[in-house]
Amino acid sequence: MRTQPRILIVEDEPAIAELISVNLRHNGLAPTWAEDGDAAQREIDAVLPDAILLDWMLPGQSGLDLARRWRSDARTRSVPILMLTARGDEPDKVAGLDAGADDYITKPFSTQELLARIRAVLRRRAPEKTDETITLGGIVLDGAAHRVTWQGRPVKVGPTEFKLLRFLLRHPERVHSRQQLLDKVWGDHVFLEERTVDVHVKRLRESLGGGGALVETVRGAGYRITAQPAGGREAA
Repeated sequence: MRTQPRILIVEDEPAIAELISVNLRHNGLAPTWAEDGDAAQREIDAVLPDAILLDWMLPGQSGLDLARRWRSDARTRSVPILMLTARGDEPDKVAGLDAGADDYITKPFSTQELLARIRAVLRRRAPEKTDETITLGGIVLDGAAHRVTWQGRPVKVGPTEFKLLRFLLRHPERVHSRQQLLDKVWGDHVFLEERTVDVHVKRLRESLGGGGALVETVRGAGYRITAQPAGGREAA
Protein backbone atom coordinates (compact mmCIF):
# COMPACT_ATOMS: atom_id res chain seq x y z
CA MET A 1 0.00 0.00 0.00
CA ARG A 2 1.36 3.41 -0.99
CA THR A 3 2.19 5.72 1.92
CA GLN A 4 0.56 9.13 1.85
CA PRO A 5 3.09 11.97 1.53
CA ARG A 6 3.58 13.60 4.93
CA ILE A 7 3.23 17.40 4.86
CA LEU A 8 4.33 19.47 7.87
CA ILE A 9 2.32 22.72 8.21
CA VAL A 10 4.17 25.35 10.27
CA GLU A 11 1.50 28.02 10.89
CA ASP A 12 0.62 29.93 14.04
CA GLU A 13 -3.01 30.64 13.08
CA PRO A 14 -5.10 27.56 13.97
CA ALA A 15 -7.95 28.41 11.59
CA ILE A 16 -5.62 28.61 8.58
CA ALA A 17 -3.75 25.46 9.62
CA GLU A 18 -7.01 23.54 10.02
CA LEU A 19 -8.32 24.69 6.63
CA ILE A 20 -5.10 23.62 4.93
CA SER A 21 -5.06 20.30 6.80
CA VAL A 22 -8.63 19.44 5.78
CA ASN A 23 -7.91 20.14 2.11
CA LEU A 24 -4.66 18.17 2.14
CA ARG A 25 -6.34 15.22 3.84
CA HIS A 26 -9.15 15.20 1.27
CA ASN A 27 -6.55 15.05 -1.51
CA GLY A 28 -4.51 12.08 -0.36
CA LEU A 29 -1.88 13.85 1.75
CA ALA A 30 -1.07 13.38 5.45
CA PRO A 31 -0.81 16.80 7.17
CA THR A 32 0.78 17.47 10.56
CA TRP A 33 0.51 20.87 12.25
CA ALA A 34 3.11 22.76 14.26
CA GLU A 35 2.40 26.26 15.58
CA ASP A 36 6.00 27.47 15.92
CA GLY A 37 9.61 26.58 15.20
CA ASP A 38 10.13 24.51 18.34
CA ALA A 39 7.05 22.37 17.68
CA ALA A 40 8.08 22.00 14.05
CA GLN A 41 11.55 20.81 15.03
CA ARG A 42 10.05 18.20 17.35
CA GLU A 43 7.89 16.89 14.51
CA ILE A 44 10.88 16.77 12.17
CA ASP A 45 13.01 15.00 14.76
CA ALA A 46 10.28 12.38 15.16
CA VAL A 47 9.45 11.80 11.48
CA LEU A 48 11.01 13.53 8.49
CA PRO A 49 8.23 15.07 6.35
CA ASP A 50 8.04 14.84 2.57
CA ALA A 51 7.47 18.61 2.32
CA ILE A 52 7.09 21.61 4.63
CA LEU A 53 4.54 24.43 4.33
CA LEU A 54 6.26 27.21 6.27
CA ASP A 55 4.62 30.50 7.31
CA TRP A 56 6.92 33.53 7.09
CA MET A 57 5.62 35.28 10.23
CA LEU A 58 5.88 33.01 13.28
CA PRO A 59 6.30 33.63 17.03
CA GLY A 60 9.93 33.27 18.03
CA GLN A 61 11.99 32.29 15.00
CA SER A 62 10.73 33.53 11.64
CA GLY A 63 10.07 31.25 8.71
CA LEU A 64 13.21 32.60 7.03
CA ASP A 65 15.35 31.62 10.02
CA LEU A 66 13.83 28.14 10.09
CA ALA A 67 14.33 27.65 6.35
CA ARG A 68 18.01 28.59 6.71
CA ARG A 69 18.43 26.22 9.67
CA TRP A 70 16.84 23.27 7.88
CA ARG A 71 18.80 23.92 4.69
CA SER A 72 22.06 23.85 6.67
CA ASP A 73 21.19 20.50 8.32
CA ALA A 74 22.18 17.43 6.29
CA ARG A 75 19.06 15.54 7.46
CA THR A 76 16.59 18.18 6.25
CA ARG A 77 18.56 19.72 3.38
CA SER A 78 16.59 18.00 0.63
CA VAL A 79 13.10 18.37 2.14
CA PRO A 80 11.07 20.76 -0.08
CA ILE A 81 10.00 23.97 1.65
CA LEU A 82 7.08 26.07 0.43
CA MET A 83 6.92 29.51 2.04
CA LEU A 84 3.44 30.76 2.96
CA THR A 85 3.15 34.52 3.42
CA ALA A 86 1.13 37.65 2.82
CA ARG A 87 4.32 39.42 1.70
CA GLY A 88 4.05 39.45 -2.09
CA ASP A 89 6.69 41.98 -3.14
CA GLU A 90 9.50 40.64 -5.30
CA PRO A 91 12.30 41.42 -2.76
CA ASP A 92 10.40 39.35 -0.20
CA LYS A 93 9.99 36.48 -2.66
CA VAL A 94 13.71 36.58 -3.45
CA ALA A 95 14.51 36.62 0.29
CA GLY A 96 12.37 33.52 0.78
CA LEU A 97 14.03 31.69 -2.09
CA ASP A 98 17.50 32.77 -0.95
CA ALA A 99 16.73 31.41 2.52
CA GLY A 100 16.22 27.98 0.98
CA ALA A 101 12.53 27.83 0.05
CA ASP A 102 11.72 25.83 -3.09
CA ASP A 103 8.57 27.79 -3.80
CA TYR A 104 6.65 30.78 -2.52
CA ILE A 105 2.87 31.06 -2.07
CA THR A 106 1.27 34.42 -1.37
CA LYS A 107 -1.85 34.57 0.80
CA PRO A 108 -4.68 34.39 -0.02
CA PHE A 109 -4.25 31.38 -2.30
CA SER A 110 -6.67 28.86 -3.77
CA THR A 111 -6.76 25.24 -2.64
CA GLN A 112 -6.02 24.06 -6.17
CA GLU A 113 -2.97 26.31 -6.47
CA LEU A 114 -1.63 25.07 -3.14
CA LEU A 115 -2.15 21.41 -4.09
CA ALA A 116 -0.54 21.95 -7.50
CA ARG A 117 2.52 23.52 -5.93
CA ILE A 118 2.86 20.74 -3.35
CA ARG A 119 2.60 18.06 -6.03
CA ALA A 120 5.16 19.93 -8.12
CA VAL A 121 7.81 20.00 -5.38
CA LEU A 122 7.11 16.35 -4.54
CA ARG A 123 7.65 15.41 -8.19
CA ARG A 124 10.85 17.42 -8.35
CA ARG A 125 12.12 15.73 -5.19
CA ALA A 126 11.72 12.26 -6.70
CA PRO A 127 15.08 11.30 -8.25
CA GLU A 128 15.10 10.74 -11.99
CA LYS A 129 16.22 7.20 -12.81
CA THR A 130 19.37 7.40 -14.88
CA ASP A 131 22.69 5.62 -14.77
CA GLU A 132 24.66 8.07 -16.90
CA THR A 133 27.92 9.65 -15.78
CA ILE A 134 28.72 13.07 -17.28
CA THR A 135 32.10 14.78 -17.06
CA LEU A 136 32.99 18.36 -17.97
CA GLY A 137 35.89 20.57 -16.94
CA GLY A 138 36.52 18.86 -13.60
CA ILE A 139 32.83 18.30 -12.77
CA VAL A 140 31.66 14.69 -12.63
CA LEU A 141 27.95 13.89 -12.23
CA ASP A 142 27.25 10.24 -11.37
CA GLY A 143 23.59 9.62 -12.11
CA ALA A 144 23.52 6.08 -10.71
CA ALA A 145 24.90 7.17 -7.33
CA HIS A 146 23.22 10.60 -7.48
CA ARG A 147 26.56 12.24 -6.63
CA VAL A 148 28.58 15.19 -7.89
CA THR A 149 32.32 15.79 -7.56
CA TRP A 150 34.48 18.80 -8.46
CA GLN A 151 38.14 17.98 -9.13
CA GLY A 152 37.67 14.70 -7.29
CA ARG A 153 36.07 16.23 -4.18
CA PRO A 154 32.43 15.43 -3.27
CA VAL A 155 29.98 18.30 -3.72
CA LYS A 156 26.67 18.50 -1.88
CA VAL A 157 23.83 19.75 -4.09
CA GLY A 158 20.09 19.78 -3.53
CA PRO A 159 17.71 17.78 -5.74
CA THR A 160 16.73 20.76 -7.90
CA GLU A 161 20.35 21.87 -8.35
CA PHE A 162 21.25 18.27 -9.28
CA LYS A 163 18.63 18.26 -12.06
CA LEU A 164 19.71 21.72 -13.22
CA LEU A 165 23.37 20.67 -13.37
CA ARG A 166 22.52 17.46 -15.20
CA PHE A 167 20.54 19.35 -17.84
CA LEU A 168 23.33 21.88 -18.36
CA LEU A 169 25.95 19.11 -18.58
CA ARG A 170 23.86 17.28 -21.15
CA HIS A 171 23.95 20.42 -23.33
CA PRO A 172 27.41 21.99 -22.81
CA GLU A 173 28.30 25.31 -24.45
CA ARG A 174 24.65 25.99 -25.34
CA VAL A 175 22.86 29.04 -23.94
CA HIS A 176 19.49 28.35 -22.29
CA SER A 177 17.03 31.08 -21.37
CA ARG A 178 15.41 31.09 -17.96
CA GLN A 179 12.11 30.08 -19.53
CA GLN A 180 13.76 27.14 -21.32
CA LEU A 181 15.33 25.99 -18.05
CA LEU A 182 11.95 26.17 -16.31
CA ASP A 183 10.48 24.04 -19.11
CA LYS A 184 13.26 21.44 -19.15
CA VAL A 185 14.31 21.23 -15.48
CA TRP A 186 11.14 22.02 -13.55
CA GLY A 187 8.69 20.83 -16.20
CA ASP A 188 5.66 22.09 -14.27
CA HIS A 189 6.52 25.75 -13.97
CA VAL A 190 3.09 27.29 -14.37
CA PHE A 191 3.36 28.94 -10.94
CA LEU A 192 7.10 29.61 -10.93
CA GLU A 193 8.82 32.87 -11.81
CA GLU A 194 11.97 33.17 -13.89
CA ARG A 195 13.77 34.63 -10.85
CA THR A 196 13.55 31.12 -9.35
CA VAL A 197 16.12 29.98 -11.92
CA ASP A 198 18.57 32.69 -10.81
CA VAL A 199 18.30 31.59 -7.19
CA HIS A 200 18.99 27.93 -8.00
CA VAL A 201 21.89 28.83 -10.31
CA LYS A 202 23.36 30.85 -7.43
CA ARG A 203 22.98 27.86 -5.09
CA LEU A 204 24.57 25.55 -7.67
CA ARG A 205 27.56 27.85 -8.13
CA GLU A 206 28.06 28.13 -4.38
CA SER A 207 27.92 24.34 -4.01
CA LEU A 208 30.47 23.80 -6.79
CA GLY A 209 32.95 26.25 -5.28
CA GLY A 210 35.67 26.80 -7.86
CA GLY A 211 33.62 24.83 -10.38
CA GLY A 212 30.88 27.43 -10.15
CA ALA A 213 32.79 29.55 -12.67
CA LEU A 214 31.90 26.98 -15.33
CA VAL A 215 28.23 28.03 -15.06
CA GLU A 216 28.23 31.29 -16.99
CA THR A 217 25.68 34.07 -17.25
CA VAL A 218 25.09 35.30 -20.80
CA ARG A 219 23.65 38.77 -20.37
CA GLY A 220 20.20 39.15 -21.89
CA ALA A 221 20.10 35.49 -22.94
CA GLY A 222 20.39 33.07 -20.00
CA TYR A 223 22.93 30.51 -18.76
CA ARG A 224 25.37 27.97 -20.15
CA ILE A 225 27.97 25.57 -18.81
CA THR A 226 31.41 25.44 -20.36
CA ALA A 227 34.65 23.57 -19.82
CA GLN A 228 36.64 26.79 -20.31
CA PRO A 229 35.12 29.65 -18.28
CA ALA A 230 35.52 33.22 -19.48
CA GLY A 231 37.89 35.37 -17.46
CA GLY A 232 35.19 37.74 -16.26
CA ARG A 233 32.02 35.74 -15.74
CA GLU A 234 29.08 37.96 -14.86
CA ALA A 235 27.19 37.29 -11.65
CA ALA A 236 23.51 36.41 -11.81
